[in-house]
Amino acid sequence: MAVKAVVFDIGGVLEIDPPLGVSAKWEEKLGLEPGEINRRAGDLWRDGAVGAVSEEEVHQGLAEIFALDAATVDAFMADIWVQYLGTLNEELAAYATSLRPRYRTAILSNSFVGAREKEQAAYGFGELVDFIVYSHEVGMSKPDRRIYELTCERLGVLPEETVFLDDVEAYVEGAREAGIHAVLFKDNAQAISEIDALLR
Repeated sequence: MAVKAVVFDIGGVLEIDPPLGVSAKWEEKLGLEPGEINRRAGDLWRDGAVGAVSEEEVHQGLAEIFALDAATVDAFMADIWVQYLGTLNEELAAYATSLRPRYRTAILSNSFVGAREKEQAAYGFGELVDFIVYSHEVGMSKPDRRIYELTCERLGVLPEETVFLDDVEAYVEGAREAGIHAVLFKDNAQAISEIDALLR
């Protein structure tokens, strides 16, 4: 069956992730043990990833968990978003653009509340593809089979008519289990070559 749609992940694929370091920086600044921010804020991060809390509630939660004032929370989250957004993978973004209108295109991202607005402002992803499925907006995340099925449904294609690109092996396997042709991203040349082979 011919491929009709190509779906891209964001973090580590369309966005090049900077080295991690925001948590360590803020743990040192706040006098916390290494790893303590993610341990204590883990539930908040998980809730934010499936839209169970608003951005305002994330800020309030951080203020309560770490006894911080609003200005400090704002500064911490500003650093988090800089790391989250990384830099645009311009070559892959151009490739995604080149696929339209011959193919339907989408983004499927395990995200965090606020990501749509910030990524749109930074990179204009809303114009790059036909639509975006964000985990925080649909209340589920990869590798849940339902999120792949929802993406195909919105694309108006069958799983076997779809190619999905991600840099996380578990998410690639989840897509394959849902019947989608999935490619594990390693670098641009490899990813584009493998997608092109499937499109042929």
